[in-house]
Amino acid sequence: MMSVKLAIVYYSSTGTNYQLAQWAAEAGKEAGAEVKVLKVPELAPPAAIEQNPAWKAHLEATRDVPTATTDDLEWADAILFSVPTRFGNMASQMKQFLDTTGGLWAQGKTVNKVVSAMTSAQNPHGGQEATILSLYTTMYHWGAIVVTPGYTDSSIFAAGGNPYGTSVSVDQNGKMIEDVEQAVKHQTKRLLTVAEWVKKGLGK
Repeated sequence: MMSVKLAIVYYSSTGTNYQLAQWAAEAGKEAGAEVKVLKVPELAPPAAIEQNPAWKAHLEATRDVPTATTDDLEWADAILFSVPTRFGNMASQMKQFLDTTGGLWAQGKTVNKVVSAMTSAQNPHGGQEATILSLYTTMYHWGAIVVTPGYTDSSIFAAGGNPYGTSVSVDQNGKMIEDVEQAVKHQTKRLLTVAEWVKKGLGK
């Protein structure tokens, strides 16, 4: 594989989407990609975070993870987003970050970025598909190339069978219910394969 630059851009309050991002990073490195794992800025007031021990602990544990910028998006050939669902939409922290990409978009620098997305919710019908689709709506405006996992590997069925992107349910204790690690890794490798085709086709 020619060197594909992969940015994994995530938001995570208590760690689920951070774990998805870590598995994706492992797969990206295994495939020979240059990988950056990047968090979007936290918007929640400190008082809200203080009231949730798991949220506070995760914020402190990931203090050293670099914060995503539009420069990272420009750098990347492929971008994998991981974000929890909030009432069937992406978390506001991710939406706020995407809303800062107007300058990049206006310069045509989001065109032909190869993208995919993952999500989590507290139950299988908690808006997981809608959340991924809401994120892809932005990608259509970007002129990006959306790569979904579809049903291209048995790991997708084992993970719950979401063709839009890997999604996982999380119980009240913050533990993942479905086994999605292999689905995440398959989705990442598929994203990189298509990104490599695009890169070769563009002669980059």
